[in-house]
Amino acid sequence: MRLISVQVGLPATRGAAGSRDPERGEWTSAIFKEPVAGPVWAGREGLTGDGQADRESHGGPDRAALMYSAAHYPRWRDELGIEFPPGAFGENLTVEGLDEHTVCIGDTLAIGGARFQVSQPRGPCWKIGRRWNRPDLLERVVATGRSGWYCRVLVEGEVRAGDACIRIERPCPGAIVARVAALRTDPDAALEDLELYASCRWLASGWRDRLAALAVRRRARRSS
Repeated sequence: MRLISVQVGLPATRGAAGSRDPERGEWTSAIFKEPVAGPVWAGREGLTGDGQADRESHGGPDRAALMYSAAHYPRWRDELGIEFPPGAFGENLTVEGLDEHTVCIGDTLAIGGARFQVSQPRGPCWKIGRRWNRPDLLERVVATGRSGWYCRVLVEGEVRAGDACIRIERPCPGAIVARVAALRTDPDAALEDLELYASCRWLASGWRDRLAALAVRRRARRSS
């Protein structure tokens, strides 16, 4: 397992000012990430040089860094004919040997001088499609599950492309990222699974709250 590339980017406004066309009008985002050749400091709130335009949906200690599997890029190229570069999906850390089916909530990864802990699946937004002028891209990301995952930083330190990714702890082996992500949209998700992961202390609080609310509704439906 290896860190292939590191990307950062700050919010910027793009699009045509004053346009009423939602596909052409102004929008602000930090989804445009650029690779960094040297070491980058990974702090509790994120990587140096990185930022978020929408702090309600991105950023904060539970979403300090977004990881994305390098293995997804050849699949996107084959399906869409686009040679996406690392960082194309807004991730900070493009990793080899990991994906949503092999990473679990709570996994602690040693990368360079930092320690990252997987905190939640990434809930992709419309800006992915706008970034690449592909309105269908968000739907494809959701359908394929190639969305990435967020990490908190347990130990601050420098990381750089080429660093090994070493898993040093797996406290919740059943909480596979793909499985947890599916619970949010699965109308037939088992009540027991919703309650189990809603109580997982390694899962970000926003996701725990969301799964707990779904469990309440599912329990009410079962008893009605």
